[in-house]
Amino acid sequence: MTFYIIMYYVPLAFQVYSFMLIAYILMSWIPAAQNSAIGRMLAKVCEPYLGIFRKFIPPIGMIDISPIVAIFLLNFIQNGLLIVIQKIYFMF
Repeated sequence: MTFYIIMYYVPLAFQVYSFMLIAYILMSWIPAAQNSAIGRMLAKVCEPYLGIFRKFIPPIGMIDISPIVAIFLLNFIQNGLLIVIQKIYFMF
């Protein structure tokens, strides 16, 4: 029973965070949206993760591709974590 709960909530948490990243990225196109309460909350949650990628991936012209890489890596981390959880569960 616990295994199924974990296998449900881990992807859900990653999906919620991915949606938060997408919302934060879209809000960057509207300066007034970033200054709202929701924009500041999303900045506190998303900027530490995106900042890691912005250090290493420079923008191409006016386009910042680091969020795309960040979302892809988040997806790979999710899949890897689910595989590790499955291996640990079925080991016992």
